[in-house]
Amino acid sequence: MQIHIAPKDQHKTTFTCHLAHLRIVACHLACVMLRAHFSVDCMEVFMDDFTVYANSFEACLSNLSRVLKRCIDTNLVLNFEKCHFMATEGIMLGHLVSNRGIEVDKSKIDIITSLPNPTSVQEVRSFLGHAGFYRRFIKNFSKLALPLSRLLQKDVDFNVDQPCIEAFQELKNKLTSAPILQAPNWDLPFELMCNASNSALGVVLSQKVRVGQPMHVISYASRTMDPTQQNYTTTEKELLAIVFALDKFRSYLLGSRIVVFSDHATLWYLLKKSDAKSRLIRWMLLLQEFDIEIRDKKGAENSVADHLSKIEKESEPMPISDEFPDEQLLHIKTSTPWFADICNYVAPS
Repeated sequence: MQIHIAPKDQHKTTFTCHLAHLRIVACHLACVMLRAHFSVDCMEVFMDDFTVYANSFEACLSNLSRVLKRCIDTNLVLNFEKCHFMATEGIMLGHLVSNRGIEVDKSKIDIITSLPNPTSVQEVRSFLGHAGFYRRFIKNFSKLALPLSRLLQKDVDFNVDQPCIEAFQELKNKLTSAPILQAPNWDLPFELMCNASNSALGVVLSQKVRVGQPMHVISYASRTMDPTQQNYTTTEKELLAIVFALDKFRSYLLGSRIVVFSDHATLWYLLKKSDAKSRLIRWMLLLQEFDIEIRDKKGAENSVADHLSKIEKESEPMPISDEFPDEQLLHIKTSTPWFADICNYVAPS
C-alpha cells in the first residue's frame, strides 16, 4: 500500500536521471511522515495482543465496536477468557497502565523486594535483568547497579562486599518507590537532552507542559560506546548520542516535533559538509526521517544527560547502531523480474 503525494507537492521530489527530469507520485521509504500515516488512532498492537483505548466511556465503546467489526470482517477469532472490556487500568507488557500514567507492576516488584542477597553470578545476573526491566523509572540506574555489574565481568572474583549489598538494597528500595511516568502528550513537542563523554552516552526524553514549568521526564537512557566509537571525534560522539536517542525512543518520536539539546554548536556544520564520510551520510539520512531541531546547550546546563553520559556500564551484547534501525527489515532481496530486459531495451529508445 502506498500513499499518493499531493499533485501540488510532487515537484518537490523531482530528480534527474540520464533520460529526463522525473518526479515521485507516491510516498517511498525516505518520506518522513509515511509511517505516521499508518498509525491507528485508537489501538496499539504488540505481537498477538492489542489494546483499544479512548478518553471517555462513549469513545472507548465506539472504538471497540470498530475494532470488533474489523475482527469479524477478517474472520479473526478472539479468546473471550483473555479479553478484558472497559477496564480503567490493566497490565501492559509488564507495566500498570491507567489514566494516572505508567507504573511498575507491583506483583513483579514484590518478587524482587523479597529476594535475599545474591550468592552466585547467576543470581546477580537474574536480579539485574529483572530490575533492569524497570530502569526507565530509576534515575542513574547504571550508576546504582555498577558494583553488581562488576561481579559479572570476566576474571573477577565473586565477592559480595558491602558496596554490592548496599547497591542491591538501594535498587530494591528504588523499585518500591518508583515514580509514576505520565503518558506523553502527543500535541506537545518532545525534548531530547543528549550528551557524550569519552566512553559513554547519556540521553533524557522529556516534555515541558507549559512555559516556565519544570520539564517532565519520560525516560532515561545511557549506553557505553564500543572501542571503535570511542575513537570518534568529539563532535561525532555528540551526533552519535542523538542517533542513539532517536533509535532508543523511536516509537515516541516518529511523527512528532523534536527539540534536541546537545553540547556542541558545530553539529550543524558537520551535517552540512560536502565531503562527509559515509557514516555521517547515513546519520544525516536518519535525521531526515524526523521533524527535528538541534539547539546548543552546554554540559553545565544539561546536567542530567551530562551525568548519565559519564556513567560507564558494562558493554551490552548489542552495540549501538550507527545506521538505520530498520535497515535489515526494510532491505528485501528479490530476483530480477522477468520484464527487466524489456524495460532496459525500451528505455533508451
